[in-house]
Amino acid sequence: MTSDDRTEPPPAADERTMLDAWLDYHRATLAAKCAGLTDDQLRERAVPPSPLSLLGLVRHMAEVERNWFRHKLTGEDAPYHFITDEDEDADFNAVDGAPVADTFSIWRAECDHARAVAATTPSLDTLAKRPRGNGMVVSLRWILLHMIEEYARHNGHADFLRERIDGSVGD
Repeated sequence: MTSDDRTEPPPAADERTMLDAWLDYHRATLAAKCAGLTDDQLRERAVPPSPLSLLGLVRHMAEVERNWFRHKLTGEDAPYHFITDEDEDADFNAVDGAPVADTFSIWRAECDHARAVAATTPSLDTLAKRPRGNGMVVSLRWILLHMIEEYARHNGHADFLRERIDGSVGD
């Protein structure tokens, strides 16, 4: 990998600072896993028949950021960028002709928007305006923890994908 702009989370901080720092660390980890690759390498699938690719992971995380911070937390009417009614996994499936630069711009914009929303939400205990699919209403704290978990899980996938593509390994 050629770029690692990650900032280590502080060893001690208040809860909000720690959650924000870990989420940003995991966002930067995904970016680092993708750094220095060609568009074709980013589109490369893991192992057939899996549709998993680094570009698919970036598209998926753009949708996850959008869903939790726009749709759920603030109640914004926020249709997906990549997922369609016809293909709920289009974020992963439809990468072959997907414009890489546009995908990364969308993901970064969703991350920036999520940071702004989280920063202006008065409390970690603030409840989302829309419930999860199971009807449970979650707090900003839950969303931040879920996002950390989501990135951590997918960054594990990104580790394997990157190693398969060019042999690069690292945390």
